[in-house]
Amino acid sequence: MPKRHRCVHFNNRLQTRDLMTSPIYTYTFIHTSNHKSYSHLLYNSKMRNTINVSNGVNETQYKKIPLSDVMVTKKTNLFWGRKWKTPDIIMGIAIITIHLLAVFAPFTFTWDAFFVGYGRVMLCELFGITLSYHRNLTHHSFKLPKWLEYIFAYIGVLAFQGDPIFWVSTHRYHHQYVDTEKDPHSPIFGFWFSHMGWMFDSGYIIEKYQEGKNVEDLKSQKFYRFLNRTYAFHVLSFVALAYAVGGFTYLVWVVGVSTVYIHHATFLVNSVCHIWGNQTWDTGDLSKNNWWMALITFGEGWHNNHHAFEYSARQGLEWWQIDFGWYTIRFLERVGLATNVKLPTEAHKLKKSFVAH
Repeated sequence: MPKRHRCVHFNNRLQTRDLMTSPIYTYTFIHTSNHKSYSHLLYNSKMRNTINVSNGVNETQYKKIPLSDVMVTKKTNLFWGRKWKTPDIIMGIAIITIHLLAVFAPFTFTWDAFFVGYGRVMLCELFGITLSYHRNLTHHSFKLPKWLEYIFAYIGVLAFQGDPIFWVSTHRYHHQYVDTEKDPHSPIFGFWFSHMGWMFDSGYIIEKYQEGKNVEDLKSQKFYRFLNRTYAFHVLSFVALAYAVGGFTYLVWVVGVSTVYIHHATFLVNSVCHIWGNQTWDTGDLSKNNWWMALITFGEGWHNNHHAFEYSARQGLEWWQIDFGWYTIRFLERVGLATNVKLPTEAHKLKKSFVAH
């Protein structure tokens, strides 16, 4: 069967957006020039992994990310040759401090600190990020009673990944502009950029979004506006509580080690799951299913499934695709706490299949 080629154009004209940022743990982006550009996804029936950005850069300068077919077509000044603003410096210090704390793990190990830290990973990554921030608040994959929705959202705050308004707005922009220059963390800028580099330049977010008007559903609720205004207080209070209960050992394990795991688990979805893995569905982007990422993120690694059916509460669509996020939602549904649980129909699956195209 002959290969079929297609070119998809994304008009990336900068638009005025509103984005409310959190005082301390605010995600930030890399600064780029303010101009109109287009991204072209060139792919065939077997491989849909090459991105070319027509910005005047000679294609001979493009570099391929190792062991993948993703081309790095944009360059950024991640550390040198750029202006570091106060929020960027605070972010850098916070990230470095968290990782330095984790370095002391072998010298401060106790079983109680280990299990408390593990418990925080389970709560924050599974209930806070996967269930609340991602599937419930961002994509409305299911509904919860308000009291439980707010509890899960507050657990998400304690993951140190930003307040719900900011996190949800950022992720919705990711889906809106996926794998183009306006994607918050596209691998067309390289692996490091898509993993963590995008966090260290507040000018990027101000220029590209400015006003996050894609999250009015959360802004209309006092609880989420409160978390947005007081986010730093909750983060610092948790750190102080950990120290008060377990001293430096708890700072290392409950704050340092567990935060490093929670952060990189989420960040790897942004980077690895748009670079390495396989595509089951025709999404027209770089999203990949990656089984080992699914294991460490409670099911978020089935990322091509997610981009094909972003509204779906279930991301591991096959029986063998482990998805603890879905198992938890299913349990909540059976006990009457989760309602309006959304799943893709067979008709929608057929539409997204490669066979249909």
